[in-house]
Amino acid sequence: MFAKTLSTGIFGMESYMVDVESDISSGLPVFDIVGLPDKSVSESRNRVRSAIKNSGFDFPASRITVNLAPADIRKEGSVYDLPMLIAILISSRQLSCDVEGKAFIGEISLDGSLRHVNGALPMVITAMKSGVKEIFIPKQNAAESAVVKGIDIFPAENVTEIISHLMGIKKIEAIDHDSFIKLQEPQIYPDFADVKGQFEARRALEVAAAGGHNLMMIGPPGSGKSMLAKRLPSILPDMTFEESLETTKLYSIAGDLPDNVSLITARPFRSPHHTVSPAGLSGGGSVPKPGEISLAHNGVLFLDELPEFSRVAMEILRQPVEDGRITISRVAGTVSFPCSVMLVCAMNPCPCGYYGHPTKSCTCPKGAPAKYLSRVSGPLLDRLDIHIEVPPVDFAKLSTDEKSECSADIRERVNKTRKIQQKRFEGTGITCNAKMPPEMTREFCVLTPAASVLLEKAFERLGLSARAYDKILRVARTSADMDGSDKIDVPHISEAVQYRSLDRKFRQAE
Repeated sequence: MFAKTLSTGIFGMESYMVDVESDISSGLPVFDIVGLPDKSVSESRNRVRSAIKNSGFDFPASRITVNLAPADIRKEGSVYDLPMLIAILISSRQLSCDVEGKAFIGEISLDGSLRHVNGALPMVITAMKSGVKEIFIPKQNAAESAVVKGIDIFPAENVTEIISHLMGIKKIEAIDHDSFIKLQEPQIYPDFADVKGQFEARRALEVAAAGGHNLMMIGPPGSGKSMLAKRLPSILPDMTFEESLETTKLYSIAGDLPDNVSLITARPFRSPHHTVSPAGLSGGGSVPKPGEISLAHNGVLFLDELPEFSRVAMEILRQPVEDGRITISRVAGTVSFPCSVMLVCAMNPCPCGYYGHPTKSCTCPKGAPAKYLSRVSGPLLDRLDIHIEVPPVDFAKLSTDEKSECSADIRERVNKTRKIQQKRFEGTGITCNAKMPPEMTREFCVLTPAASVLLEKAFERLGLSARAYDKILRVARTSADMDGSDKIDVPHISEAVQYRSLDRKFRQAE
């Protein structure tokens, strides 16, 4: 007898519907799964067989063929366990029910209980968009699935609950979307109130957070580069619902979504160690999964001691940082993950760390500072909107009891500035000034005559690239937004140009 149930699959960020077909015929007992299954799908035979027996049913002693259609897409993961079990029970006439318009996803334990699966959120979204009316999922995936409206979601702890529901014996209560959604717990980050001095660096970080700009900090050991970076999340702007949903989808696919969280509402802050592999940074695997740069989507990717990262890992960042997407090609196919990040980097000015220090002498040989900085390629450095020097803090500032401005006050200004940008780019898919394409840069970055003259002089004197020219305009646009100015004036251009001078200074170091 033939039976069919619906399920969903996932490849990269894309999810698709899967028909799980079961046919039971006479012949020697055998259980075949076809439709390009990977190893984890093939192992479903043993899980499904045991779960059927331990749930009080008989496993058919016949020839069983299960097909996962479409057959030209490789299926991976344990998500098909549940739809296979339901299809086999129907085709063996042990279960009589209507499964039209119903979909099933879930891994099954040997005793018939359901386990968490990765990627439930995008799979439920696909089912809803495909016209599925009801979907049955593991209870552990209920929180993340609750944000999807327009479909009845039934969370279950085991197979018996689902079978009782399908037979009308005991109904499972569908998720109440509005009351079931659980937002991420507020994150507690170090506060800028504890920072002594570093007024220029604090201002640069505020501008970067307000406009979503990439940033490089250069300074000697102990000057506070890492300390400042770790406080950056405390002033990042609030996430929109669309940003939260896309970030949550990525974490769901990667299996990194916190337990019982429906939406990630705090911007991610990822800080991989400099020994991270290129694949760990970009993503990969036989079936590609998101890497660190994608897991930092809509948040911050912090690379401490940038020159210590491998050259290959650093160069991987060049295109994704500019395009906001990273494409990974493997034998199984090509996938694309979003990676719209604020890239924040920190580094010493030389191998010993004391080049340009006001009191300590640099012990590096002649030309070492320039050679050290050359580990970071010019094209990557050019993609960083803001370069700032973080000097050591003197004793007078360190010993003062005076508190600096707290993160809450800074974040209030950042949110106000970001709302100006959201209104400006409404309906375009652009979220901040740093992501403006060239045509929008020309439209929204209108300079006063005096500002235009100043920019021309700076461009010629510093020998800036066309990319640097656009980045200066975008940073100046953010500075103007923070002042509430419609046009970009001399102070805004001056500040933006000031943030492009450090690479030239250190590249000329002898």
